[in-house]
Amino acid sequence: MSIFKEFTKGFWKENPVLVLVLGMCPTLATSSDAVKGLAMGLATTFVLMGSNLVISVIRNLVPGKIRIPCYIVVIATFVTVVKLLMQAYAPEAYQTLGIFLPLIVVNCIVLGRAEAFASKNGLMASIADGLGMGLGFTFVLVCLGCIREFLAAGTLFGISMQCWDNGFAVMGQAPGGFILLGLILAGMNLLNMHKAKKAGVRYEPPAEFDCRHCSICKLSTEEPAKTK
Repeated sequence: MSIFKEFTKGFWKENPVLVLVLGMCPTLATSSDAVKGLAMGLATTFVLMGSNLVISVIRNLVPGKIRIPCYIVVIATFVTVVKLLMQAYAPEAYQTLGIFLPLIVVNCIVLGRAEAFASKNGLMASIADGLGMGLGFTFVLVCLGCIREFLAAGTLFGISMQCWDNGFAVMGQAPGGFILLGLILAGMNLLNMHKAKKAGVRYEPPAEFDCRHCSICKLSTEEPAKTK
């Protein structure tokens, strides 16, 4: 697969939120407005790119049985870097994201790409994958943030659209996020089913997206080489 395809797959075909349904906690918590969603998305993109790059380089040096702890250390390093940078140069965004910024360490999108892709592919492909997945994640957060912010307060990126003074307050809260994301996922499923029906086939999610095909929780079962 070309570098361009590795980059673009994160926007639609394998979007981490809309297709893989990963990272639901930060998606719902940080998409209450567009600015917060953009800040969270860009921070996650930085961590995805950096961790994919390093893990791709060290993939043949890390023993299989300790690869997950090693990957977490790499991810935590980049999260610390982005946390300090935001604390120094974007304190408002740092305060807005709160606990969800350090929680990028355990974001299943980041660890999932490290295990499923970066540990099995070369440097440029891993960087393209991290950038594409990060920007796809950012795109969904910003879209959700714009819709929720507009419906709740009549603003976009904090700028008043002068539509209404009292909006739908529920959209700025957790239930509103669940409702909106559910409607978007339902719309995507209907679209995919319509495309499959038009092509005369039955729509089934790709097998690689099934939990049974994920190796992130599987530790190496290889027996250590016996010494003579």
